[in-house]
Amino acid sequence: MRMQEDIINIKINKPSATIYNSVKSSWDHISKPLDGLGDFEELICRIAAIQATETPVISKRAAVIFCADNGIVEEGISQSSKDITLSVAKALGSGISSACTLAGHAGVDIIPVDIGIDCEEKISGVRDMKISKGTRNFFKEPAMTLDETLRAIDCGINLVKELSEQGYGIISTGEMGIGNTTTSAAVLACLLNIDSDIITGRGAGLDDDGLSRKRQVIKTAIDKYFNGIILNNDLEYSNDHKSISNIDSKNYKDKNRTLEILRNLGGLDIAALTGTFIGGAIYHIPIVIDGLISATAALIAKRLIPGVKDYMIASHAGRESGCLLALQELGLRPYIEGNMALGEGTGALMLFPLIDMVFDFYKYAAKFSDYEIDEYKRF
Repeated sequence: MRMQEDIINIKINKPSATIYNSVKSSWDHISKPLDGLGDFEELICRIAAIQATETPVISKRAAVIFCADNGIVEEGISQSSKDITLSVAKALGSGISSACTLAGHAGVDIIPVDIGIDCEEKISGVRDMKISKGTRNFFKEPAMTLDETLRAIDCGINLVKELSEQGYGIISTGEMGIGNTTTSAAVLACLLNIDSDIITGRGAGLDDDGLSRKRQVIKTAIDKYFNGIILNNDLEYSNDHKSISNIDSKNYKDKNRTLEILRNLGGLDIAALTGTFIGGAIYHIPIVIDGLISATAALIAKRLIPGVKDYMIASHAGRESGCLLALQELGLRPYIEGNMALGEGTGALMLFPLIDMVFDFYKYAAKFSDYEIDEYKRF
């Protein structure tokens, strides 16, 4: 397993600028107005640059969906019980979930992973990478130990390595876990140093009283962990509670404190997704962000290792307000605005048909030379 210093010291090479510029030039030879397909032209340039080839592989694609329970559910922050996590994981393993339906149309292999479901059974069709049977209730104690956090991150990195070796060229992200909009909102509020009410939404459908309870739980927990005691800046931590005091926005970018935010308030799914984004940068595979939870993980990954951002693709602006704020902090623009909040990585899956259309256009559309007319010139 990678230790804390191993993770925060990972060095990332930039995607190929040479390939990017070459593909950009190829777009200009196609019979169309310059930048006629807008951001989608740049998307193909970025995918090619990440894979370091002018003919990127996108036909073999996977969606990794990390499933985990969250102890914070004990505080009544969701209208659903944690049993739903296991039920949806079984549906993912059986190929009948919402994500599986969309993936079938998009030609995406679904890879569901048990990273922390609160159950004893091995789930058919679901990868067993369980770190623990859910997290602890962060209203009462830190959600994870540092060891659990690092192990989950490592699982994400290693899964990308495995998929890379199997020939996958692009990976989308997803998750399933009752309570994970609460964990994400808490983590993201700390990362952005903003009032948590701004980004705490209704999740899967809370009423007004439930939303009020959710907001109060998050505020109280943030105050508990991040006020009153100075965080030890050493690389080595015990599994005991630690907290952060008087942290300004600049210090929030500190790698060790980012890990503390994740382990105190986050979830095993968020940690594993963080590793997935890091793995994409290590193994030169573009990783597609889904909604709030994976966008939060993407921001954690960037705070830990800034270079990973160049390997991320934003799919959609989810309904939860924190999603767009996280993407803005990442400096990424989503391609779809559909007010979606289904989960399971479904928003990210919907980007693949668009990528396919644009990539086919890039490969097969007529060139100006086919019409024997002059190309547009850039000024």
